[in-house]
Amino acid sequence: MPYSKKVIDAFKNPHNYGKLKDYDGLGKVGNPVCGDVLYLYIKINKNEKGKEIIEDISFETFGCVAALASSSIITDLAKGKTISEALKLSREDVTQELGGLPEIKIHCSVLAIDALHKAVDDYRSKKDGE
Repeated sequence: MPYSKKVIDAFKNPHNYGKLKDYDGLGKVGNPVCGDVLYLYIKINKNEKGKEIIEDISFETFGCVAALASSSIITDLAKGKTISEALKLSREDVTQELGGLPEIKIHCSVLAIDALHKAVDDYRSKKDGE
């Protein structure tokens, strides 16, 4: 299966790329088999209902086309969502938004989800430590 147009576009024109200043949570994940490494940064704020939302999100990825595209898409999917909504996102959501991934590249969508969860865990551990 070749890469979809959405994957190529997300790779060539990634959204929310770069390190977020004053981030509240950092999720760092890697795949030792393929060498992909992903840093996901989140900034948390409260919405009008007082619920914590992912106000801003960005990433730095060192990896293949699918890893960079999955990283870009997870930022699009999670931005503006409450933390609980964002944590319900799945690798299938990422893969579907990308128009599919070759079977051998599905692990890239898993990396993106894992990074989001680790960023939220990092935020929560810092908040609980206050």
